[in-house]
Amino acid sequence: MRYIKPEPYYEGLPPFNVTGSPFNVVPIHNYPELMKDTCALINAEWPRSETARMRSLEASCDTLPCSLVLTTEGMCRVIAHLKLSPITAKKKACFVESVVVDKSYRGQGFGKLIMKFAEDYCRVVLDLKTIYLSTIDQDGFYERIGYEYCAPVSMYGPRHCELPSLQNAKKKYMKKVL
Repeated sequence: MRYIKPEPYYEGLPPFNVTGSPFNVVPIHNYPELMKDTCALINAEWPRSETARMRSLEASCDTLPCSLVLTTEGMCRVIAHLKLSPITAKKKACFVESVVVDKSYRGQGFGKLIMKFAEDYCRVVLDLKTIYLSTIDQDGFYERIGYEYCAPVSMYGPRHCELPSLQNAKKKYMKKVL
């Protein structure tokens, strides 16, 4: 499916204009001018080399992987980010990762907002049926927005042996059927 920017913007297709507010959710590959700020936002939470982080953001495309960012009107400030990645063994599903909200905007509903629009993007644009994620300490948040616990999921396909990294006692796996 090829994505074409609609004019005017319609809810349910990117860029998502949040009705009655000064915010948009957009695929970052359509707005490369937001990549540096997005890189800084993610690195403030999980430090990594700028080069590696930028390569990951530059890999965003109309299918998967796709990085979505929540911005202010006029695309002048990045407030939140998440990345949708393919799951090799599950063609109608994706794995959401690197969900982060700028520290100065936390507690104001922006995490819920970007997740809602990611779900719409997955359902409407990508025609996916399920979203998976893992979390160490935000499972309460994800439960409140409809995610449920599930068995560990590998983004890299089925394995014929146990992977210790999937059995990390701190990490919890969750999913939401769209």
